Amino acid sequence: MSNLIGIVNYGIAGNIHSIKKAIEKAGGIAKVINNKKEFSEVSKIVIPGVGSFKDAMQELENDDLLNTLKEEIKHKPTLGICLGMQILSTLGFEYGQSQGLDAIKAEVKPIIVDAKVPHMGFNTLEMISQNVLLKGIENEEFYFMHSFEVVNYTNIVSLTDYAGHKFVSSIQKNNIFGVQFHPEKSREAGIKLFKNFVEL
Repeated sequence: MSNLIGIVNYGIAGNIHSIKKAIEKAGGIAKVINNKKEFSEVSKIVIPGVGSFKDAMQELENDDLLNTLKEEIKHKPTLGICLGMQILSTLGFEYGQSQGLDAIKAEVKPIIVDAKVPHMGFNTLEMISQNVLLKGIENEEFYFMHSFEVVNYTNIVSLTDYAGHKFVSSIQKNNIFGVQFHPEKSREAGIKLFKNFVEL
């Protein structure tokens, strides 16, 4: 179990296969978690996600993963990717108001910007604080695809500029990390990020 990374499969992840491949390319061993018992086998957790905040929380509940996940992320290194980062927040406002995992005191709201939404394609990071996950790749470009943003004031690692609007592109609170971009679609920089996570 020493360094087995669990990828939470909760029905709307969509990108599980490419995340697993990227983790393996980075030298890690990944296991897809399909039920709550399997959390005990892994030492780290990745929460992927493509879709809506409300659906994500509903799926976690339906699959009986929600309560165990809430407990596990309190003490295991955890990486939330895109929607996976968003649901770490307290509240989401997509299709009404939903409770999140409440690991980060933040809210998820629509991106209001004078440009095309979703924000899509490669973009850069403006580092706000030092971060072990982004070590050595602070100046790289990462792939984004999202219409909502995490509004947070306390755990910001980086911001990203889209059409003059700065949004939170990565966060950290103790053992919990979140990235708004998709490292599994971000070429070598993404592999390096997973390598940093594997080596935590």
